[in-house]
Amino acid sequence: MPIETTALTSHIGARLTGIEACRPLTAAEVEAIDEGMNRHAVLVLPGQDITDEQQLAFTRNFGPLEEGANSTVRNSELRLDAAFADVSNLDKEGRKLARNNKRRMASLGNRLWHSDASFRVVPAKYSILSGRIVTTAGGNTEFADMRAAYDALDAATKAEVEDLICEHSLIYSRGQLGFTDFLPDERVAMKPVRHRLVRTHPGSGRKSLFLSAHIGTIVGWPQPEAMAFIRDLIEHATQPPFVYSHRWTQHDLVMWDNRATMHRVRRFDDLNIVRDMRRTTTRSDGPTAAQEAA
Repeated sequence: MPIETTALTSHIGARLTGIEACRPLTAAEVEAIDEGMNRHAVLVLPGQDITDEQQLAFTRNFGPLEEGANSTVRNSELRLDAAFADVSNLDKEGRKLARNNKRRMASLGNRLWHSDASFRVVPAKYSILSGRIVTTAGGNTEFADMRAAYDALDAATKAEVEDLICEHSLIYSRGQLGFTDFLPDERVAMKPVRHRLVRTHPGSGRKSLFLSAHIGTIVGWPQPEAMAFIRDLIEHATQPPFVYSHRWTQHDLVMWDNRATMHRVRRFDDLNIVRDMRRTTTRSDGPTAAQEAA
């Protein structure tokens, strides 16, 4: 079957067919996916009924895996391999998470606009999310095009943001929701890291904003001023013309480029409806900015 790519909006997102993620990819197939990501930033591969092992093998085609994505979950509580971010609402025994479950409350941060692993010194490249059990009553995933958002800034704002450095941490994003239940060792692991606010995408050469709910300040700015400015930028970057909303069907495999997008999941009745989503992630080539001296 030939590889076909069909754009979903005028600037972000495409449906890709002709590739079976359950089997080893050829070099030409990997190249076609990379080219599609460089152009569209989000690819939807429908009908990919894959196992965890097959998803890991598929993901490794695109770079080294990010592990330890479940930062607020102890290893003894993990339902999946540590290379997966378990973004389901199920515990280790397959039961729906209780309303006050720590993992559930921390995962509510996924409903904020963010970029995966921007709280790490080496942030994420591609995220690959498999819809094993999906819901059609809410639970859409929305993607915002950070390239188009940058392009739409006026010249004065482009000049202002060009060299700004932001600090990112899970503590910042979860704190927006009032979640502060971090153990001492978790707080040490979640020390803020620094990233440029403007990046140049290596595959397309386009500039993009590096925004995320994980941002807690701008280096050298008073925090209230910094956060007001970041809020303005996020409101700008998530206007409807820049956004693609994905409505899930079972066995969709959705890939997105964290270097060119932000995303969020929309609310659904997670206390009564099962949603089993499994994400693998690859790391970018390196830091986007020098880190603060220890």
